[in-house]
Amino acid sequence: MLRSHVSPNTFTAWCNSHLRKAGTSIENIEDDFRNGLKLMLLLEVISGETLPKPDRGKMRFHKIANVNKALDFIASKGVKLVSIGAEEIVDGNLKMTLGMIWTIILRFAIQDISVEEMTAKEGLLLWCQRKTAPYKNVNVQNFHLSFKDGLAFCALIHRHRPDLIDYSKLSKDNPLENLNTAFDVAEKYLDIPRMLDPDDLINTPKPDERAIMTYVSCYYHAFQGAQQVGYESSLRLILPAKK
Repeated sequence: MLRSHVSPNTFTAWCNSHLRKAGTSIENIEDDFRNGLKLMLLLEVISGETLPKPDRGKMRFHKIANVNKALDFIASKGVKLVSIGAEEIVDGNLKMTLGMIWTIILRFAIQDISVEEMTAKEGLLLWCQRKTAPYKNVNVQNFHLSFKDGLAFCALIHRHRPDLIDYSKLSKDNPLENLNTAFDVAEKYLDIPRMLDPDDLINTPKPDERAIMTYVSCYYHAFQGAQQVGYESSLRLILPAKK
């Protein structure tokens, strides 16, 4: 079960990081997807595909029809939606709505991550371990306790953009400062919005794994995307132009 004290904020920020590309946003995750319109829009933005035309009516059956179009699209991507129905989303069931958004995040932000034949969660964890291996006081073993003091986030940023953080000045004894440094830098320079609450991370015995995975996947896509662009640019310089 998704614990609600962290996930709504994280998942809302993740959804908005994509919805802003379409010039919109959500404020309340359990209410703003109820008519299915922004849910369908979110899926179009993250997939690059066009969903069936939504029903614009405001009756309950119009809303259910729209949410079903979204759920059918998710299912068409090979995702099994276990016990998530359109009625629960339309009724504003928070647990079901979070479960649906987590399913979307898994499919569109995490599933395609592949590192040395490890995929999804294992691939993302291996990527974190590889990138942070040289860093003092960082030992990434999971997506909860390993990120509590903020150093893993800072190390991931420093590994790719050493100009943005002076890692040598960070201390394991200042988790709040570390977390705020990473989140501020990621938001300002990497276009990754704040998705986690530093106080929550520090004060929760075991932080929400899915929330941290969601946020870390944004680092992966930001840095791997930049590396890919750099790689393709260098290829264009090396390879002769096509005639």
